[in-house]
Amino acid sequence: MMLQQIIVIILFLAAAGYMGWKLWKSINSRNAGGCAKGCGCAADKASSVKA
Repeated sequence: MMLQQIIVIILFLAAAGYMGWKLWKSINSRNAGGCAKGCGCAADKASSVKA
């Protein structure tokens, strides 16, 4: 019984961590590409902006 609870907790923490990472990537768009997906297929905003 204890082993099952540990496995469930590990899976839950892994899923929560993955969702948090995806949320962070969607919010932190300073180095994201020009497309809406944020996959980086377009040029970086930081390198394409000339000051």
